[in-house]
Amino acid sequence: MTMKRFLIVLFAALPFAGCSDFLDPLPNGHYTDQNLLDYPSMIRGFVEKSYALLPTSYSGGEYVYLDGATDDVVITAQTNAMRRFAVGSGTPASDPFKTYWIRNYKGIMYANKFLDKFLGLNTRYMIDNEQNLRVQRSLQGDAYALRAWYQLDLLRKWGGKGTDGRLLGFTIVTEPIDVFDAEAGDFTRASYDECVEQILRDCDSALYYLPAANRDWLAGDIAVEGAVRWLRFDGLAVKAMKAMTYLQWASPAFNPSNDEERWKQAARYAAEVMDFKLTQDGAHGFNPAASFSWTDPNSPEIIWSSDYSKSSTMENLFYPDGFLGSGGVGPTQNLVDAFPAANGYPVGHPSADNDPQNPYIGRDPRFYSTIFYNGAQVRRITNNEVMYTFDTKVGGRDEAGGVNNTMTNYYIRKFVYLGWNKADDKIQTMPKSIFFLRWTQMCLTFAEAANRVSGPTTPLYGYTPKQAIAYLRTSYDFLENHLLNWVPMLVTDMRMHARTLFYQGLAQLTLGSLQEDEAVLRELLDSVEA
Repeated sequence: MTMKRFLIVLFAALPFAGCSDFLDPLPNGHYTDQNLLDYPSMIRGFVEKSYALLPTSYSGGEYVYLDGATDDVVITAQTNAMRRFAVGSGTPASDPFKTYWIRNYKGIMYANKFLDKFLGLNTRYMIDNEQNLRVQRSLQGDAYALRAWYQLDLLRKWGGKGTDGRLLGFTIVTEPIDVFDAEAGDFTRASYDECVEQILRDCDSALYYLPAANRDWLAGDIAVEGAVRWLRFDGLAVKAMKAMTYLQWASPAFNPSNDEERWKQAARYAAEVMDFKLTQDGAHGFNPAASFSWTDPNSPEIIWSSDYSKSSTMENLFYPDGFLGSGGVGPTQNLVDAFPAANGYPVGHPSADNDPQNPYIGRDPRFYSTIFYNGAQVRRITNNEVMYTFDTKVGGRDEAGGVNNTMTNYYIRKFVYLGWNKADDKIQTMPKSIFFLRWTQMCLTFAEAANRVSGPTTPLYGYTPKQAIAYLRTSYDFLENHLLNWVPMLVTDMRMHARTLFYQGLAQLTLGSLQEDEAVLRELLDSVEA
């Protein structure tokens, strides 16, 4: 929707000194390489520690604050590392990406510790032989998948052309060594293709060991497989990761020879994930036409997600001081202007049907689900009570530049739970997690890749790109033409006739969730059509 600034990170500028402490392989002095086999919980802990490094909130530097390096958002704090990076005043010492570089190699190190000389695979974790074998294989698969995931993140953030014009990736490390303690000359960046091939090898190894999917109906023993492994990798998530890896590798930026096989493989693995969701999960409740909620950590939409928390970090970050928030990031006028008029024409276009004198009236529905503007209201999702009205005019309490206000006169609405009010005696929150891999991604991945290979209507691996997009459109149409036609009337009736506040609130919560889903799906579909 907007022109992004290119983020250029100098690989060699990352300071490695002083980073070795976290790489101490054995956190307790009583454990050594010689007696580690006597402590299976320590060995399993390498995998657990690698999982624990994964982010759990969209409020981090890889998500919301990363927008501060573009022209979509302004970060309020002038000392914020990402803001300094965006305005050109950053230094190697304040590199906002350094954290993720260290995090990724830390995660890889833990996986390598577990995989080294089949240490983890040869460790006994359970008394029962069959259960022990299942746990051994699952943990081995976890380690390979985690290493692949952290490597893919390195490739996303640092892959690109070097000063000599070659496509480069990252330093490939498959041994349990401390890359930060080693001398700089010992490690060099591998080529982009070599990095992709390493990621794909690790994915294939993970597929060999992991269960096909973390589902109870597929588990051989639900005590150690199935739902108890929710939030962990399974074969389905690894196939989704392969689809994303091939799609990135097929991109013109990294595919100078336009190798069509990369597009085919991206489509193939996305189609395999879609097959499973439609057949296996479809027989157990998954409905591609159903809506989903960002606050449902068990959504059938999820292929793999982070753990969840019920914090109010996003609300505190996005709301102004007047509503007891910090106004930490503010949408720019550039982002606001990117939302078209209600009839789809850009604002300012002669055919746009909005009123230039009333710029916040007659806009695309996505505008209202994403931006708080002057006069916008925060209505409690359970009973439609007006909790706050934004006042960003000159002298208003939410005016740009005020204490704990944004710098832009706009505030972010997206991802905010509209039942949250810091002034309540009991503050209401909802669970939030990061959906690392999900159904919608696979539909879009397949559509993009297959369209490159065979066009929009020719089948490839059992689907056409048009069908893949239709699954997303069906979900939107079901909301727009069915649920949103009668649910508002039901909500009105329930609010009028329900005898308890519980059912009145439940009705309003249902309507609010559907309206939010409609806006999210509309945004996805419009981006595909564009």
